[in-house]
Amino acid sequence: MSDAEKKPDSAKDLPQAAEVLSIERNQAGQIVVKLAGRDEPIVDAKIVRCFPWSLPEAYVSIRDGDGKEISLLETLESLDDASRQITERELADKVFNPKIKKIIGFHHEFGVTSITAETDRGEVTFQIKSRDDVRVLSPTRAFFRDVDGNTYELPDRSKLDSTSKRYLQRYF
Repeated sequence: MSDAEKKPDSAKDLPQAAEVLSIERNQAGQIVVKLAGRDEPIVDAKIVRCFPWSLPEAYVSIRDGDGKEISLLETLESLDDASRQITERELADKVFNPKIKKIIGFHHEFGVTSITAETDRGEVTFQIKSRDDVRVLSPTRAFFRDVDGNTYELPDRSKLDSTSKRYLQRYF
């Protein structure tokens, strides 16, 4: 059996993702990634969260223009400050995901619940149809998906005022 036909015996035999040296934007606004051991940078790279709901700050995939993963960052701490800022901005721009700070109004009628909330991006009103539109990730954290497909994050229910908690008690 040739070396090319051998299966890896251990993790050390598996191909390793390239180390990211820097992440920048070029004049055209494309993401440019410089990798260790590679002379030419990856132009028009994509930055994607692997687990956007359960681990939004961990496991970030760097992909080439064809969508092939070129590196996986367990955390953003391995990046220099400028690269980290570009990466965080790119990830924030991908998903409109306001964080709920307070529930201002809550109305249930004809099978639809309308929620008015104060978020980190201003006041919003959104509708959910059923409990299936609420994804509880922990005893204090949840995501709400509205009828238009937008998501709203409740990062920590325990930090809400008592009225907001009362409105949301049916979901926890």
